Amino acid sequence: MSGKKIITVFGATGNQGGGVVDTFLNDPKLKNDWAVRGITRDVNKESSKKLAAQGVEVVTADINDKASIVKAISGSYAVFAVTNYWEHLDMELEIRQGKNIADAAKEADIKLLIWSSLYNIKKLSNGVLSEVYHFDSKALVEDYIRELGIPATFFMPGFYMTNLPGGMFRPSPPDNAWTLGLPIPASSIFPLYYPGDTGKYIKAAVLHESKVLGKRILGATEYLTGQEIVEGFRRAFAGTEAAASARYYEVPAEQFRGFLASTG
Repeated sequence: MSGKKIITVFGATGNQGGGVVDTFLNDPKLKNDWAVRGITRDVNKESSKKLAAQGVEVVTADINDKASIVKAISGSYAVFAVTNYWEHLDMELEIRQGKNIADAAKEADIKLLIWSSLYNIKKLSNGVLSEVYHFDSKALVEDYIRELGIPATFFMPGFYMTNLPGGMFRPSPPDNAWTLGLPIPASSIFPLYYPGDTGKYIKAAVLHESKVLGKRILGATEYLTGQEIVEGFRRAFAGTEAAASARYYEVPAEQFRGFLASTG
């Protein structure tokens, strides 16, 4: 690692973090100038060992413990940080974890913190949508980072394409037709994004550091309506029963709320 800048990646074995690791290891404009340090809770699990075999410096850290984070990121030039609301379904916990990372970045004198953020839905909706916790928690951490005054850039990931096939877009009763069902009109626009591409956006954040410092980088490959997503599915699977029956369904808000409650 001598002579190279270090980028430390939280969630190095996950969706966004994994994309960052892949890009910094393989991109010709990055691999000769940057070394990758990946943070994991268990350096002995198979995914961690695979990273180490690729040349990643794998270290352990507890994001609930600031001192642990400081130790893990010390010596880094840049840090890419992402937290996982869905692991504990606890907004306040995620906020504390994000603040721990921010405080540690300040203490370790990190030159660039790249925070994976989202919009504050409660604020944007004037309180009408007050329970979109996985968005608001990350937005509040972004606010905290800005208040700290540390050098930071904010990555705003779009709608995961990987959430569509078999997830939100799947065969549905009673006719088993492939259905994309969401509580918004078919004309609503989705900023589609593949998490494996995250590194491409973070590449821009480090190569054009001064231009984007303090700004938001919007992570979207394409903007499509719900109906356009269905039409794309039909084209991709043309000639099949799945394509012929594919449809968009605007789920009533109460029905969708009940579905979310049933999944935790």
